[in-house]
Amino acid sequence: MSTTPAVSGPAQDSSYRAVLGTRHVARLLGGTLIGRLPTGMAPIAILLLVRAEHGSLAFAGLLGALYGLAAAIGQPLLGRLVDRHGQTAVLYTAAPAASAAFLLLPCTGPVRHPVLAVLTVVVAGLATPPLEAGLRALWPVLLPDPERQRAALALDSSSQGLVFIAGPLLAAGISAATGPHGALVATAALGLLGTGMVITAEPSLAWTPNTSAQRMHWMGPLRVPGLRVLFAALAGIGVALGAVNVLALAAAERHHASWLAGVMPAALSIGSMIGGLAYGRHTWPGTPARHLVTASVGFAAGWLPLLPDPAPAVAVVLAALPGIFLAPLLTAGFLTVDRLAPKGESTEAFAWLIACIGVGQAVGTGLASLADSAGPLPAALVPLAGACTALWLLHRVNHRLSA
Repeated sequence: MSTTPAVSGPAQDSSYRAVLGTRHVARLLGGTLIGRLPTGMAPIAILLLVRAEHGSLAFAGLLGALYGLAAAIGQPLLGRLVDRHGQTAVLYTAAPAASAAFLLLPCTGPVRHPVLAVLTVVVAGLATPPLEAGLRALWPVLLPDPERQRAALALDSSSQGLVFIAGPLLAAGISAATGPHGALVATAALGLLGTGMVITAEPSLAWTPNTSAQRMHWMGPLRVPGLRVLFAALAGIGVALGAVNVLALAAAERHHASWLAGVMPAALSIGSMIGGLAYGRHTWPGTPARHLVTASVGFAAGWLPLLPDPAPAVAVVLAALPGIFLAPLLTAGFLTVDRLAPKGESTEAFAWLIACIGVGQAVGTGLASLADSAGPLPAALVPLAGACTALWLLHRVNHRLSA
């Protein structure tokens, strides 16, 4: 379906209430959030499963990193299929495959059969349904008014933080009550439930590819130079995010505070929700590319107070600081992608953004797992390094778009 042109005339009400009151918006947003809970649950559930079998933190981090990396690789591939064949067939196939892999993982005995566990984790990641990218492609259809689209993207980016609040908490809580096996069963069930809500909604069923667009270039949206730099920058953001789960689990074991493994990542996401909702409520001066640079400065600075390995309660509060700038940064990133993406390739472009963050998360998880063996300070430097790299690259994006 081609993107609906922006509506001219009097400005429409772009409040969050008005956006959520638009037909289909609440269902699609809610279904996407539920369907994406496995993204927040799986890394913690995998870490806890390996540790429950007395596997090393390095191996647990490796499996978590492979899951994130596979999901990142799968998103643009599935996004390209959506752009060519529509959402229904792709989502109907991907969700059951991912859920089946989650159910199989405990049966593999990851510590005893690491190769089989790796293969299962990779399948779960590759089959992750492209719900987030699909929703971003639907916003122009559901909300033709540009200001409503901006508010929807801010609400979307902010509410996605719920995935990383509820996800780790659910995984940790269910694992404490029933064991890691139960957490993975819940992960599989929630993925199917959320995807089902999306694929049975009328806009998703009706969404069809833009057949007038030419999508013959093998690089897809990556052929656009500005998008390549933006995606590389957001991979740096992903490095910071991927390190958080490992930092939290290591700190929980170091301080004998098991609750920290779920609460610390959740605190970062709460900060992201607060920052994103504040960003979306107002029209800010400057371009989205300028907003990217400003938000990335705050995001990088927010990691500095975590370097001295603070006490658990203090670490939870401090983890919210970089989160405050995360959702504004992502919202500005989505707006920039929407501006630069070639016609008819919006789903794949959004999927590449998500994928690059996912690749960064996988790298961050792996680096933090390895660095933790040298002490808490080297591990805490991983997210700071990723955020600073992103800041440098986003400055280049802003310079390129301003030229």
